[in-house]
Amino acid sequence: MAVDKDVLELDLYGLLGIGEKASEKEVKKAYRQKALTCHPDKNPDNPRAAEVFHQLSQALAVLTDAAARAAYDRVRKAKQQAAERTRKLDEKRKKVKLDLEAREREAQTHDSEEEETRITRSLEQEIIRLREEGSRQLEEQQRLIREQIRLEREQHGQGRQEGSGVEGRITPKLKLRWKCGKEDETGGGYSKDVLLRILQKYGDVLNLLVSSRKTGSAVVEFATVKAAEMAVKNEVGLVHNPLKISWLEGQPQHSPSTGLPGSTGQPRTSQASVVSERDYESLVMMRLRQAAERQQLIEQLQREDEAESHA
Repeated sequence: MAVDKDVLELDLYGLLGIGEKASEKEVKKAYRQKALTCHPDKNPDNPRAAEVFHQLSQALAVLTDAAARAAYDRVRKAKQQAAERTRKLDEKRKKVKLDLEAREREAQTHDSEEEETRITRSLEQEIIRLREEGSRQLEEQQRLIREQIRLEREQHGQGRQEGSGVEGRITPKLKLRWKCGKEDETGGGYSKDVLLRILQKYGDVLNLLVSSRKTGSAVVEFATVKAAEMAVKNEVGLVHNPLKISWLEGQPQHSPSTGLPGSTGQPRTSQASVVSERDYESLVMMRLRQAAERQQLIEQLQREDEAESHA
């Protein structure tokens, strides 16, 4: 889970509407309630829905991790104490003007600033750890959110209406790049499982193809444009080896160009190579889907043959 340093400025408890003593179960429940109301898929006309949903995800990731939550609580308490000290010092300044007491106040402020810096660094370290390791709690809760939204759509008949127009529709595809040497057996830290764990928190991933011809390269196909947009906007990948994410196919017109041939982000000299890569990878995606459909058909026929033999 990519946790931003901006989390230091957020009131995570206030975002979720819970108290500081809330249990992990209460944190998850509050997250689900809030996330369902502002999920981008349910608020396509609200430009801030994705931002609020992202902040809620930050809150869940930190508050369901014991070490990160403890570090965040220390920073929060330090800020509250600093504000209280400032208030008391302001009251004293109205009554006391002696030079000695002024120096004492200055020394106390310096000490408190050093302590606040120390515990802030502690929280930053926990955020870096969460970004590298990922938040299993967040991934599980977001999976539940997506499942609940899917069930709601089916109950209202939206699933069937949307399904009638799926054939022929271009699904959003993104290009992923990262640093990886040819002899690096770890793939630069990005295996297929790691990439799936990183990307699935934004929405359903239909296909993920890690290139066997070019190291540090992959293509992901999302089920919805909104999920792809959130991934492009928010995902940074691992701290020690960031991801570069750009559009390959299905980019909405209102989104800024990021790496497409002919756009301001793509040099003209490389247009032909990008087009050929896109065609190749789109063809591979199509063949993967066809192979999966054939396998499902084979398994279905086998089950029917077994049922007939038992009868």
